[in-house]
Amino acid sequence: MSGPAKKVVVIGAGIGGLTSALLLAHAGCEVTVLERAEVPGGKLAGAEVGGTPLDVGPTVFTMRWVFEEIFAAIGESLDDAITLDPLDVLARHAWCDGARVDLHADVHQSADAIAKLAGAAEGQRFLAFCAHAKRIYDTLEPSFVRAPEPSLSRLVVDLLPRRPGDLLSITPFKSLWNMLGTYFRDPRLQQLFGRYATYCGGSPWRSPATLMLVAHVERSGVWSVRGGMRKIAHAMTARLESRGATLRCNAHVQEIIVNEGRVIGVVLASGEALKADAVIANCDVSAIASGLFGSAVARAAGVRGVTANNRSLSAMTFALNAPTSGFPLHRHNVFFSPDYAQEFAQLSELRCIPKVPTVYVCAQDRTDNDIATGTPERLLCIVNAPANGDTHTFDDSEIKRHTDATFNVLQRCGLTIDQSQNTTLISNPSHFADRFPGTGGALYGRAPHGSMSSFQRPGVRSKLPGLFFAGGSAHPGPGVAMSALSGRMAAAEVLKQ
Repeated sequence: MSGPAKKVVVIGAGIGGLTSALLLAHAGCEVTVLERAEVPGGKLAGAEVGGTPLDVGPTVFTMRWVFEEIFAAIGESLDDAITLDPLDVLARHAWCDGARVDLHADVHQSADAIAKLAGAAEGQRFLAFCAHAKRIYDTLEPSFVRAPEPSLSRLVVDLLPRRPGDLLSITPFKSLWNMLGTYFRDPRLQQLFGRYATYCGGSPWRSPATLMLVAHVERSGVWSVRGGMRKIAHAMTARLESRGATLRCNAHVQEIIVNEGRVIGVVLASGEALKADAVIANCDVSAIASGLFGSAVARAAGVRGVTANNRSLSAMTFALNAPTSGFPLHRHNVFFSPDYAQEFAQLSELRCIPKVPTVYVCAQDRTDNDIATGTPERLLCIVNAPANGDTHTFDDSEIKRHTDATFNVLQRCGLTIDQSQNTTLISNPSHFADRFPGTGGALYGRAPHGSMSSFQRPGVRSKLPGLFFAGGSAHPGPGVAMSALSGRMAAAEVLKQ
């Protein structure tokens, strides 16, 4: 880089912001990261329950190659930064009638398990489903996932002349649920793979079949991060600071300053002003569009806020440290409600937490066996919830009702959690709305509903010179790896300007 070092302010120390800051600091930029919370990490959060630390945010590590490339770009190895343990069992799935099935990293093991659950024909259909999922992923990774700006026209121009069949294979005009019905006859399998829509905060009835690609992403590898997912943020923070970047926590940005048609810096709530050649906003784009960083940037940034009806899902979470019995947990476990259609009708139409929810449980002391490393064990239980945290107050009686419903589902599936000796840390959409302003508690930005949903997320470069976006509400989408990709793209665009 010739000339004076670029001054870059990164708003938010989530994984997208940390990635941007790390790459820009390594490139010689003068980087300041401003985080309104007490610690970096954003949604990649941890907490202590009964004096025991555990993850209370994302729990699944996939797309390892994203982080390998990021660390290689700064001349380091991912393996030197964090320790990853590959999982053979991707997830264990259970129903209230006692049925259960494991998905494995090995596709043929999964097919055998599905055949035992639902018959040999379903096992064969699963293999065909996986082949289709791989084709979708292989089609979209170079032309969409790695591209800094989401564009349907660019995707068509890239694929239509050379690979028209691949363009058709991504099936954006059919819902995930309908497509699953063409592959599987057993409703439990439709329910199992329909869950992929919730990875982006959507309903399988309203999300495009393109999300089948999640099956390939998982089958390409799921790892546990030794010491917890927070270690990713810790590793990035240490490395960006060693390269001269400044991280300031408890630093609330009040305004993004716009002058003569471009961004020139930020003002903190304390009144302190910081000049910048570029600002990367690692926050939900709705916070900018709704004016939380000032009316000038809201008008000029060229992004629209996500309406309440278009928000992705939120969650109610239960973090606890307790003994378990009756069910052989793996690290990742899903306990399904008996009526999936009703569950999503209540989420989408009634905008309430389902009366009988599907429950995800991350057993953080387990890997690829059925034996916990200690008793009690660390658990994070999650149920889907509407993103109404800015309009609805969850009182004690409602929280108790949802808590009872959650643990009743687990009990019906055979899992007993002894809560008598422990304190449970509960979060609901109101908590997430407070932590992530402008979202109402939505955890994934815009919901992935409709055939054009993927192209409605803003790219990393805004219409306002000097302002860039990173994080799960921007392209290429939500999730730890995708947010890191957005941060990488934002850094590359800053260096181009």
